[in-house]
Amino acid sequence: MGQGNTLQHHVRSHVGRRRSNNQDSAVVIPAESPNSFHKHGWLFIVADGMGAHAGGEEASRIAVARIPEIYSDLKPEYSPPLALSQSLRQANKEIHSKGESDPNYKGMGTTCSTLVLLPQGAIVGHVGDSRIYRVRGHDIEQLSRDHSLAWEVAAASGQNDPTQGANLPSVPKNIITRSMGPHSDLDIDLEGPFPVEQNDLFILCSDGLSGTLSDEEIALFASELSLEEATAAVVGLALVRGAPDNTTVIIIKAGPEEVTQYSRRETSWPLEDDGGSIASHRRPWIFLGIAAVSFFLCLVTYSAYKSYDGNDDFFRRMFLAGSIITMGLTLGSVFGSFFSFALIKPRKKIKVISPGRGTSLGRAPYRRYDSTPSEKIFSRIIRSLDRAKSELEEAGLTEESEKITEAIKNARNAVQSSNFSMATQAIADGLQTFSHTIQSSMLTDTDTKGSS
Repeated sequence: MGQGNTLQHHVRSHVGRRRSNNQDSAVVIPAESPNSFHKHGWLFIVADGMGAHAGGEEASRIAVARIPEIYSDLKPEYSPPLALSQSLRQANKEIHSKGESDPNYKGMGTTCSTLVLLPQGAIVGHVGDSRIYRVRGHDIEQLSRDHSLAWEVAAASGQNDPTQGANLPSVPKNIITRSMGPHSDLDIDLEGPFPVEQNDLFILCSDGLSGTLSDEEIALFASELSLEEATAAVVGLALVRGAPDNTTVIIIKAGPEEVTQYSRRETSWPLEDDGGSIASHRRPWIFLGIAAVSFFLCLVTYSAYKSYDGNDDFFRRMFLAGSIITMGLTLGSVFGSFFSFALIKPRKKIKVISPGRGTSLGRAPYRRYDSTPSEKIFSRIIRSLDRAKSELEEAGLTEESEKITEAIKNARNAVQSSNFSMATQAIADGLQTFSHTIQSSMLTDTDTKGSS
């Protein structure tokens, strides 16, 4: 089993260029010891709030604050997927309750994408259109399904690629079909467990990122740069392309101690609460066990009473009393067992999955793309960076525009020589220049770093 202490991660969030407040929230709850890794795992959450005024901000804040607390309390008694789903449902009830009781938060809601990384693999709990990806080698896979009208239309029309629904002109791209808060009940997608390999990358992001960057672009930066540089680059490219929404991203890299290694004694994971049925079925057998032991003791003490030939009547009376008491306990236990059997409820059949034995939740991955660096991917990014340079020139920021010009030149030269790592670094330098310029003028960068 892994120890869970070689994992790396980085978190970044930006308000964007058109919003006055950041309604995204993100949190990382680390596994600070091997025991914690086995008991709770690493927990990652990205939530994208919705609602007028401060409603969306409050909804996403409640989600990232309460889900870890509830999950931690439930995990010792529940399986990981059951604890995760219950955590999302309980947090949803709290968000809904606050929205119903406070007019300022009426109708608030939030998306919520959660990832739990355990020795048995990675589990996804998801609602809304924020996303969770896995990058392995040069493949990027979407592990969560967008709960959006575009994806529902695509699925209803039988299209294999759900993103085709987003390309239909009559389908709005920003309408989501599920979220936390609007209703007291919540329909959750659970996926996994996904086996983890060394150097696997997991990415959680709000639609402010996935709506402005392609999956291949996200994978390119995550694969070619350090985690901190990668979060800066993807948020920077979103800013270059206008960043119409809040943008939040968590990038995670698994080390050697997070590699999934199943034990031969791996237990199954219940997916439902048994409602105490297991305990109720055990109770009659407990009574029968007590009856058997009591009857045995009764025989022993009565035999001692009959065979005692000493002169002291005290011991003879004690043996007789012991046999009477144990016989009474035997009869009481038998009657207790009888009534327990009579009152017992039929055992509820519990759904389970067995990590490492070919069973899993959900249907992920929903999409898979080859993200091998290519001239086509770089061409689009360089065009965006070129437009950013023009924007700075029009604003009279000559020094900054010249830095981006140099970055574009270096990137093009590197692409021509097929040195894609150098090209990625050059583009990241140009994006950093633009991001710093935007940050200094807006003073709204909400960079929330976390690394280990």
